[in-house]
Amino acid sequence: MSDVARLAGVSKMTVSNVLNDRPRVGDETRRRVLAAVDELGYEINLTARRLRAGRVDTVALIVPRFDHMYFAELAACFAVEVARHDRHLVVAQSGASREGELSALSQARLRQYDAVVLSAVGLSYDEVDALSLSQPLLLLGEQEVPPRFDHVSIDNAGGARLAVGHLLDRGARRVAVVDGPPVPASDVAAGAPDATSDQRIEGWRAAHRERGLVADESLLLGGALYTAEGARDVLARALADGRRVDAVFAVTDEMAYGVLAALHDAGLRVPQDVAVVGFDDLRGSAFAVPGLSSVDPGREWIARQAVAVVERRLAGDDSGPVRLTAPVELVVRGSSA
Repeated sequence: MSDVARLAGVSKMTVSNVLNDRPRVGDETRRRVLAAVDELGYEINLTARRLRAGRVDTVALIVPRFDHMYFAELAACFAVEVARHDRHLVVAQSGASREGELSALSQARLRQYDAVVLSAVGLSYDEVDALSLSQPLLLLGEQEVPPRFDHVSIDNAGGARLAVGHLLDRGARRVAVVDGPPVPASDVAAGAPDATSDQRIEGWRAAHRERGLVADESLLLGGALYTAEGARDVLARALADGRRVDAVFAVTDEMAYGVLAALHDAGLRVPQDVAVVGFDDLRGSAFAVPGLSSVDPGREWIARQAVAVVERRLAGDDSGPVRLTAPVELVVRGSSA
């Protein structure tokens, strides 16, 4: 910086003002400084700047799987919100396992990221409660979390009630649920927390109760592994076994894509023979054939609120933990219109 100042004929403070785009520098002076920067090939030492400032302007987001479309779209929303605060986003994959989450948290601690947002799946309640990070930690997801942590979740039961209630109100009476396996979250390869499915299934039951109906538990079709392929196989087997359905609620959009394929393979029309609703409102759902009705879980809202909480913590706000639940909305398209 001293070399740049000498060549441009200005002070080091003026060089700093130009490099930080502060407004109190004249156009001609700014031009001379930038010309000197180009001529000397000067580059700001970001590592030194961050060490001096005590921050790295980076937030870590730890998600179960990159190839789970919901988490990919959620990460994109976080990247936009973090950038609004002049920070960068680093996204890590935990593999939905205890070991993966601990490893990702350890890396975040070692790299001294400003804050960490964790979608906790593999860690138990007690293990989360034992976590000790110097950075602010905000938790995402539907698992029960210790009260000392900030937490943002989805209204899974409410969203499922909207979806199944919509199917029942259009006349369906045999609404199947295509779900993942009832196994510990650490064993779920696809990275969807069991608490999420449990809450969405409870919403299926609640929608029936609200209308004076009894949900047929034989229409709970588990074992889809939270994938389109798994859902296609599960529903195909159920139909081949003579299971009669007039609507299907898939607990994720990815599984709903497999449901649509299985119904097509069976020669059943959507929505005339079987109506279908998913959950997540992925961007691709509008382009399924027919367009997939789905519950919008509020990804942008989640990212916006979570980053706002993180920024308050980084600014020194040590008030009590924040607990937020994202609003949900049913988006009706051709698969259930």
